[in-house]
Amino acid sequence: MRALSILGLSAGMVAALAAFNVHQCVQAAAGPMEQPAGQYRVLEPIESGNLELFPVVRANGSAINETPFLTLDEGIVSGEVEVTEAGRVRGLVRQRPAVRRVPGEDGNYVTIPEEIFDHAERGDQVNTLVLVNHSKKPLLLLAGEIVTGGKQDRVIAKDRIVPGGSEPIDLGVFCIEPGRWTAHTAVFGASNKSSGHGFMVQPTVRERAMVQKDQQEVWNSVHGAIASVAAASPASSGTAYEASAPREFGTTSYAQVMQDRAVSERVDQAAAPVMKDGEKVLEKLRAEHAVGVVVAIRGEIVWADLFVSTDLLSRYWTKLVRSYAAESLTAGEGGGKPSVADAQHFLDAPTSGTESSEGVVGVYRYLELRSGRTESFVLQSLLPQASYDVHISRLRMKDAAVVVKPHPHPRPDPYPWYR
Repeated sequence: MRALSILGLSAGMVAALAAFNVHQCVQAAAGPMEQPAGQYRVLEPIESGNLELFPVVRANGSAINETPFLTLDEGIVSGEVEVTEAGRVRGLVRQRPAVRRVPGEDGNYVTIPEEIFDHAERGDQVNTLVLVNHSKKPLLLLAGEIVTGGKQDRVIAKDRIVPGGSEPIDLGVFCIEPGRWTAHTAVFGASNKSSGHGFMVQPTVRERAMVQKDQQEVWNSVHGAIASVAAASPASSGTAYEASAPREFGTTSYAQVMQDRAVSERVDQAAAPVMKDGEKVLEKLRAEHAVGVVVAIRGEIVWADLFVSTDLLSRYWTKLVRSYAAESLTAGEGGGKPSVADAQHFLDAPTSGTESSEGVVGVYRYLELRSGRTESFVLQSLLPQASYDVHISRLRMKDAAVVVKPHPHPRPDPYPWYR
């Protein structure tokens, strides 16, 4: 792995990050758009307590066998992907044309893009990390993936693609560890101690990052999620759980709570039929050419994740299933069991609402399609070798009063300067 010691290089190495991530950025807003129905077919569900997963295959039976993408976990474990705080960006950026002259370490003046200079001058930022992809493969990032390390744990705010060997990018994130702003380690890593198997935030937290795009909303959902898993995995005495003794985690970090032994055991228990014989389940999904799942919690269909290939679904399978299982631990009233027809209707329902999109020319386009209480997010690859929809998230939005659970003990704003 390339050591982050290269951060000490001369300011002359600072390059035009903005040229890659801003000047080529496409921002658009359009009128009604409708996705064609009938592209996917839903299969019989895999059931586990409050959780039901409906595998999804392409209606025409076809599926791409392999894709060129590198995942975040794979990149971090191999050392091909580096993440750092915004204030340490200078040493990571390669030399390119720039727009501002500043004195370098050798006494000569160098030119720096205004936006990059601002990052380095302001220092580390709550909602900004810098990522560089050293691999020759394009890097796939999904909203909801957790990045641990630095001054606080964060969650990726939206899907995107980072070309191989590209300039460092300004990675938009949300904090999922309110209250800490000191570095435990300068090294960022996967969100799980077992290499290559990180995890994602559960759907309620993921929804706040993707739809609300608001830091306070994300913090509120983190507080609610931690409270729910504390009630679902109470403090233990020997081998028996005491229902009257909710757990005290001693941390506000969503990632650390999910790595707590008791919580991890409860999540695994909630996903037992899927996780116990995980490889057999994946073999069946591969045999069926499954490309995604529709997720139901306590009888309500709430989410769907669809990929371009069975291979990508397999590589994200563990972290996705554990995020769904964590969601199934939250309190709520159960309903009747949804049918395959219900899940099919959820996928086929038209999204004839408003559309907004953003992206990078020749790399990717990210669309948000809103219609009533349903939102769809589509990541389209524009790369020559992979021109297709890579990932689609569809969610059924809940009322904020139901999803967001205020923290029982209000605390002062940990980042008053951020406002």
